[in-house]
Amino acid sequence: MSVRKLEKHPLHLGLGATAIPQPEFTGGMEWYMGYGGRHGGDGAEGRLVSMHHFTQSWDSWEMHPAGDEVVVCTSGQMTLIQEFPDGTTASVTIGAGEYVINPPGVWHTADIDGDATALFITAGLGTEQRPR
Repeated sequence: MSVRKLEKHPLHLGLGATAIPQPEFTGGMEWYMGYGGRHGGDGAEGRLVSMHHFTQSWDSWEMHPAGDEVVVCTSGQMTLIQEFPDGTTASVTIGAGEYVINPPGVWHTADIDGDATALFITAGLGTEQRPR
C-alpha cells in the first residue's frame, strides 16, 4: 500500500471497478494524450479523478464529449462558466463542499478570486481545449 497526493498523481477509475494511480501530472495536453493512450479502452465509462489548486482564473476553455464532469470545490471559491451548444451561457459560484456538473459537450472555464482547490471527476475521453 502506498500513499499518493491526488494533486500530483491523479487516479483512473476504470472498468471492473478498478482504481489505477496515474503518473505524475505534468499539465498540458501531452499528459492528457498519454492518459487517453493508457485508458482509452475503457471508453466513456472510465473516469479521471484529479485535484487542482488555482490562484488565478483559467486561461482556456475545455469540453468533455463522453460524459458528465463533476467539479467539487474543496477550499476557497470559484465561479464556473458554461457555454452550451446553442451559444447560451451560465455561471455559478461554488464554495467549499459545493459542486457543479458540466454536462457532456458543454464548454467550461473558471474564474478564481484569491485561491481555490477543486476535485474533478471527469469523463476524459475526447477532451478538447481552446484558448479563452
